[in-house]
Amino acid sequence: MTADAPESAGDTPFHDLNDYIAIPRLTGLRLSPDGSWLAATVQSLSADKKKYVTSIWRIDTGGGPPTRLTRSAEGEGSPCFLPDGALLFTSKRPDPERKHDKQDADDSGTALWLLPSGGGEARPVAAVGGGISGVQTAASAGTIVLTASALPGAAEQDEQRRQARKDAGVTAILHETLPVRYWDHDLGPDDLRLFVVTDSAGSTSQAPVDLTPDAGRALDGQEPALSPDGGVIATGWWHWRERVQAYSELVSIDVATGQRTTISGDADADADADGDGDGDAASEPSFDYYDPKFAPDGNRVVCSRAARDTPNSPGDSTLVLFPGGTDLLPGFDRWPAGPVWDPTGGKVYFTADDGGRRPVFQVEVTTGDVTKLTTDDAHYTNLSAAPDGTALYALRDAITQPPAPVSIDLATGTVTRLASPGDGSVPRAPGRVTEVTATTDDGRSIRGWLVLPDGAGETSPAPLLLWVHGGPMSSWNGWQWRWNPWLMAARGYAVLLPDPALSTGYGLDFIARGYTEWGSRTLADLTAITDAVEARPDIDATRTAMMGGSYGGYMANWIAGHTDRFKAIVSHAGLWALDQMFGTTDGPHFWRREFGDPLTDPGKYEKNSPHLHIDAISTPMLVIHGNLDYRVPLGEALRLWSDLMLHGKAAKFLYFPDENHWILKPGNVMAWYQTVHAFLAEHVLGGEWEQPDLL
Repeated sequence: MTADAPESAGDTPFHDLNDYIAIPRLTGLRLSPDGSWLAATVQSLSADKKKYVTSIWRIDTGGGPPTRLTRSAEGEGSPCFLPDGALLFTSKRPDPERKHDKQDADDSGTALWLLPSGGGEARPVAAVGGGISGVQTAASAGTIVLTASALPGAAEQDEQRRQARKDAGVTAILHETLPVRYWDHDLGPDDLRLFVVTDSAGSTSQAPVDLTPDAGRALDGQEPALSPDGGVIATGWWHWRERVQAYSELVSIDVATGQRTTISGDADADADADGDGDGDAASEPSFDYYDPKFAPDGNRVVCSRAARDTPNSPGDSTLVLFPGGTDLLPGFDRWPAGPVWDPTGGKVYFTADDGGRRPVFQVEVTTGDVTKLTTDDAHYTNLSAAPDGTALYALRDAITQPPAPVSIDLATGTVTRLASPGDGSVPRAPGRVTEVTATTDDGRSIRGWLVLPDGAGETSPAPLLLWVHGGPMSSWNGWQWRWNPWLMAARGYAVLLPDPALSTGYGLDFIARGYTEWGSRTLADLTAITDAVEARPDIDATRTAMMGGSYGGYMANWIAGHTDRFKAIVSHAGLWALDQMFGTTDGPHFWRREFGDPLTDPGKYEKNSPHLHIDAISTPMLVIHGNLDYRVPLGEALRLWSDLMLHGKAAKFLYFPDENHWILKPGNVMAWYQTVHAFLAEHVLGGEWEQPDLL
């Protein structure tokens, strides 16, 4: 047995990280009102190769080459349409009719721009001091609703208050409730609000009208919808109990008056015996409502409803129809997402994880009949229904293929790929993928994808990398830019992508198997499927390693303390000390539902926390973390690293001061992969440690 991995022909972008990071990336689609073209958002490498810049492209649904519509150093995003076909988008690009100095450019927020349907130059339509983060338009009216940030008080005074804080050198934020930050940024002192613009045809930028001056943190993470006539907004609306526990009800907001009315009417959520507007702890709400979509008639709304997790069981998710709150998917044991109405209002299309894929489904509103519309090994997102009801448009990707626009013929089920920006850069995967299964110790069948490099076979078996996905409620069912197995296959590794307990796409009971048993149950599943794959003749069972990020990083830490079967372990953004993690993460209230209070009920923390097993670690570990990670805060890596050092363990720590939960800057992406490759080459392939030049 040699120390080298099987050779792979170096003719793909996966063999050179410079080529890989330069591949254009489609991130979204929006269908025009007449159905003739799609506005696609595409990320491309900037000229200095230090960031990705988003632009908007036109993709004709009837065929023809794609056309780039926007171009600027700042980039453009959030495309949507007015009824006449004019394209709206957001950008921090400067207004060419205003004088700007460098300070203006640094301080400017994201504004709303309009590209006329008949051609011509884009012009600014509206701006809000804190920047615009979301745009919704009415199907049959010129009304535009913006999600944007504003400081407390009247929106008209926002710019002056921001300037006053800046002049005084004040950056402090006073909090009176959770949360205090989200993902990679602080929350406050401004908050998200909904603003309306009613004269989009005007030739000058106008001041949007604030509809929700009292929103506070109610609109964080919500995606509002606007009725076809532009008269009503539907949105999820967060409420807080005892400043800690949150629940989201569904509300309507009258665009003319700003009056807000509860749609969901969940009796528990509305309970407020003491009249303080916060609800009462004794009546914990049962559901969260979010992602509403108006029917074409404007009288009905479909939205997602998630039952609350409890200390003993995970909550389920479904689609519900208002008025009435009817469950559209009773007995459908999958979690639906991204609902879209058909033009007649008789069906709702959606996607859901399902057995390592993410197909498209439809449900008949009147009968509840559910049909799976796609049956390939693919992952679908960004659904849009053609105005004539004959087709759906979507982004389709797979383990082997990055996202690309497709049409789905609703009469035949035929999926057709549309011409796409960057078609010439679509990479060939340096290997093949196959589906693998195993039976666990409790008799359950589990599955996963196995990526095999070119050249792997019985005479040249490949070393194996076990990759564990994040979530934990997630699935390996599509393309990954951040964790791309083909970069490993290009270097001769096989990569196992399993869906163990807690994975989505296998029913609620499959998730419940690992609920409050994060470490032991998932490890048993991973052991079973790794054993099965290692028994293959094309796998070298003597050279295996394990990697994971987020929950996968938690499992990396757990595995390190419970087995020595792996030659190396890579833990990216992994949870280490659960009592610490669930108090410092950006959403502590979410995890408390499952794990409880560590001070009064420490049992689940003690049973599942990897840090309690530091003495048992013998496998070399590479710890990776970003300073701006507020989901799994840096403190987890710092404590893991110090524990490893104090206990004399073999380890390295790759730290990114300017990255969040994900490593996104092109240069840092290269440093991440270079370090991982060097670490694996040393411990799995038996080579010498070669530190990346720029580190």
